[in-house]
Amino acid sequence: MKKILFGLLIALSSCTVQKINSSLKKSEVFDKGHFGFMLVDPEKEKPLVEINSAKYFIPASNTKLFTFYTAYSILGDGLVNGLNYLERGDSLIFWGTGDPSFLHPDLKNDKVLEFLKNSKKDLYLLDNFNQVSAFGSGWSWDWYNAYYATERSAFPIYGNVVRFEKEKEAQRIAVIPERFRTFLSGQETKNWQGYQFRRDRFSNLFSYQISYESTEAIQTDIPFITSGELVRMMLSEELGKPVTLIQNPSYFGLEPQKLQTAPADSIYSQMMKISDNFLAEQLMLLVSDQLNNTLSIADAIEYAKENLLQDLPDEVIWYDGSGLSARNMFTPRSIISLLGKIREEVPLEKIKAYFPAGGESGTIRNWYKADEGQAPYIYAKTGSLSMATSLSGYLITKSGKILHFSCMMNNYQIPSNDLKNELQKMLYFIHDKY
Repeated sequence: MKKILFGLLIALSSCTVQKINSSLKKSEVFDKGHFGFMLVDPEKEKPLVEINSAKYFIPASNTKLFTFYTAYSILGDGLVNGLNYLERGDSLIFWGTGDPSFLHPDLKNDKVLEFLKNSKKDLYLLDNFNQVSAFGSGWSWDWYNAYYATERSAFPIYGNVVRFEKEKEAQRIAVIPERFRTFLSGQETKNWQGYQFRRDRFSNLFSYQISYESTEAIQTDIPFITSGELVRMMLSEELGKPVTLIQNPSYFGLEPQKLQTAPADSIYSQMMKISDNFLAEQLMLLVSDQLNNTLSIADAIEYAKENLLQDLPDEVIWYDGSGLSARNMFTPRSIISLLGKIREEVPLEKIKAYFPAGGESGTIRNWYKADEGQAPYIYAKTGSLSMATSLSGYLITKSGKILHFSCMMNNYQIPSNDLKNELQKMLYFIHDKY
């Protein structure tokens, strides 16, 4: 009897896999562009489904899976190194590690501030800002005003953004940090619906328009142009004492002391759940600092390719930490391999804490909902650019299996929601039937 039941289960499973394959290949939606899909049951030797799994796709924010794995492997899940410093006589010489958490409006880490406040020494900010380009390779110049393209830097402060807030019915717009209020101008008008904030392309001058009838709450983050001198001024204002910016490359050859600051867990979670590009880029800088005390995303990527990802089935073509670059290209089967490595090295509870959960949190809170009263069945990373939509991660079936999947879609001329609706039907079918 047991053999018969086992045989029936195998037959049903095989039938389900055939239906999945048939539905994907015959889909009129997925047929309208470049489509790749791979589904794996890690308990089986062969993939359940493979469609263009060896083809290269622009991954968009699926790139963050590689950033997460690299950062977790090098930085772990403890505190990150938030400051490099040397003590020389009555001087404290310090420089940035790329830590994005310092006075970040959401992460709210002030450990560096307290450390510098409590120091009785003269403060010298060592200028290593030229180690980091503000934009990544392949980014578009006209993203300068958008939060998703916040400038990367050696020593981020306030997340390198100005946050504009207004509560419902409030008359005054809050500006964080307050120093930028004097650089804000704007107007209320009846000819404008809602609100808009903008920054001048080449300077930290901000403007806004808002309907004078508007009573809605406002929260928007606009990147500011970073520099060593601006950070020096902002630090001095925050500390209430002078900070001097210095140029002395010889200090970079010395082994600095490192101040631990924010928990890496909190950075991973925010980066993955809301697909925060700025945090992803800065995590790769933290990796570089940890490896060799310099800030180079290219070096961090090269290290990961040679030491962490050398066993992937296809070479990864990888340019930035966030996936904003359309030069990034990965294959579905390499992403599947990476998902397997993550499962082996990261506890499932942490994966669930870091990854967006279908119908519950992050970028898929409105998609892939479980049946009423049931826990999420999708934990996966999204990816979206104008020419690319991706979703890769873990699918938990009603039978209790954890499957790994990667869906990559490029060059579609239809709304991304059409793709998501079609994928949602297919993933639920797998969840329900496999």
